[in-house]
Amino acid sequence: MIDPEQAHYFSSNADLDSIYPERIRQLSKRHWTPLGVAKKAAQFLAAKPGDKILDIGSGVGKFCLVGGHFCPEQHFYGIEQRRELIEHAEAAQALTGVENVTFIHGDFTRLDVTPYNHFYFYNSFYEHLVESDDRIDDEVDYSEGMYNFNARALYQALDSKPVGTRVVTFHSLLDEMPQGYQLAYSSLGMLLKGWIKV
Repeated sequence: MIDPEQAHYFSSNADLDSIYPERIRQLSKRHWTPLGVAKKAAQFLAAKPGDKILDIGSGVGKFCLVGGHFCPEQHFYGIEQRRELIEHAEAAQALTGVENVTFIHGDFTRLDVTPYNHFYFYNSFYEHLVESDDRIDDEVDYSEGMYNFNARALYQALDSKPVGTRVVTFHSLLDEMPQGYQLAYSSLGMLLKGWIKV
């Protein structure tokens, strides 16, 4: 249970960003999900109690923490390949007191997605296609080939999921979305989309 002193972090995006170091705050506008977007996405994905929701490329954990705070009957998981970002996410989790969140350090292309019911994707692969000034750091090997490899891996993972699986995409080129998913929700001029496999 989150106490009122911890709950205030979820009253605005600025309050949530305030828990991170300055360098991380500077990256927030481009790389981390805003609080309002995360809340809408999490509520769409939280279809029933006990659902396990996976954020692919979870960065410093903002989506998972917002989801966990506003949707206490689900469990949110974030997988992130950068160890530093996982450490920031875990520190933020400790500070906010959100318990129904787990962060995983690893490469999502090697993750078994079978246990997860629904998925959130704020186009973390797009970093491979942009100029170096728009990247988080130099810790990753960037290339169009890696973008295509990751998008294909996510496509195959989503394609393997059963009917009823929900996905939210934010700023996506939709290369990762199989044809079996139907658009069920959109917001922010179609930048935020909710999909259900039919």
